[in-house]
Amino acid sequence: MRKFLIVLGLTISGQIAFSQNLTLNDAIGIALKNNLDIEVLKNNVQVAHINNDKSIAGALPTVTATINDNEQYTNVNQKLNTGVEIKRNGAAANQLNSNVTGSILLYNGNRVKSTKKRLEQLELQSKQLLNAQVQNTIAGVMAGYYDVIRQQAYIRTIDQSIDVAERRLELVKVQQNVGLANNADLFQSQLDLNALLQTKQSQQLIVTQAKTDLLLLLNLRPDTLIAIQDTIMVDKSLQMDDILRNANRNADVMAADNQIKIAEWAAKEVQAQRYPSLRANMGFTYNRNQQTAGQLLLNQSSGPFLGVGLSIPIYNGGIFKRQEQIAAINTKNAGLRKEILQRTLSNNVVKAYQTYTMNLQQLEEQKKNVELSKKLLDLTLQRYQLRQATIVEVRQAQQSFENIGYAFVNYSFAAKAAEIELLRLANNLK
Repeated sequence: MRKFLIVLGLTISGQIAFSQNLTLNDAIGIALKNNLDIEVLKNNVQVAHINNDKSIAGALPTVTATINDNEQYTNVNQKLNTGVEIKRNGAAANQLNSNVTGSILLYNGNRVKSTKKRLEQLELQSKQLLNAQVQNTIAGVMAGYYDVIRQQAYIRTIDQSIDVAERRLELVKVQQNVGLANNADLFQSQLDLNALLQTKQSQQLIVTQAKTDLLLLLNLRPDTLIAIQDTIMVDKSLQMDDILRNANRNADVMAADNQIKIAEWAAKEVQAQRYPSLRANMGFTYNRNQQTAGQLLLNQSSGPFLGVGLSIPIYNGGIFKRQEQIAAINTKNAGLRKEILQRTLSNNVVKAYQTYTMNLQQLEEQKKNVELSKKLLDLTLQRYQLRQATIVEVRQAQQSFENIGYAFVNYSFAAKAAEIELLRLANNLK
């Protein structure tokens, strides 16, 4: 199988046309690069990674600067105990208040730690969901790729049958020339050949449509030219015990396990709300008050400050209690969903493996049938040439050859599809 592609750059569309073989590895690589669902999940991983930070959890200090500058005009009317009277309209006054404050959390019942652990699990879960999409994408591409091969294999069977029909038509013409065949045999042979040629045309359309479906999976233009020259090779070494054991590494199961841990840490965050919160505050203030009239014309102060703040929850109408109950239920549901997923996964593994083994058995038997049908067809043609068999017997042998050829291809594809599904369930597609 050739390992390269001749790539033609389409300057207008920016798409890719393959004038040589498209291999399975090529198809998988293109799909993983172009799949939009994977791009969305990659973005989700990036978002989760950004969120997984101590600052989001509240562990880092915060620094805030504020400035307020107010200019006002007032009417002043003051009488002092010294007997002095101050009366002035439209006196200007300016108030400037500014401060820089730093605050750091010292204790809040380990809520920061619980939040950070929950964010870590969210990031791990986003990676598992991405992994699951990658496995699903690979499985879909492989199924589409081998479906094209299956449809092309049907054409090869039809071509072999066309060769037989042409040989039969030639034999009828030869026999008719010597008076050993009639027009009925000639017409029937020609009709059978025409029907096979029409069947081939219809099958070629099916192949084209199968390639179009594959191009959709690759996120390429539907009119992109691709050629696939490959065969269906089934791995016969898969064992159900190995698949079941590896199914615990299935990305969906691991994501469900992450969800349990997320719910557990969320519950601890809720529980931490019952504990006091202690914060340390420090900073620097500057205040200035200036007036053009009145007893106090200038008042200015500045300096650092340091203090602690303690917040103790006493009563909030039972909200914390209800939040804890809800968090406990969410944790329980996460565990139940994982158990349901594991049971479904095990069931799917068993069914896929049953399909896999049955098709492998049928495939071995069908190989023998293909050889026998080919021998029968050749023998029947020889007997027909010697006038020891009728044209009906030739048609029956030919039809048997076609049906067995189709069945052999179908069993090969079914076994391969079951193999792909087993590897997907075991999170082992590459």
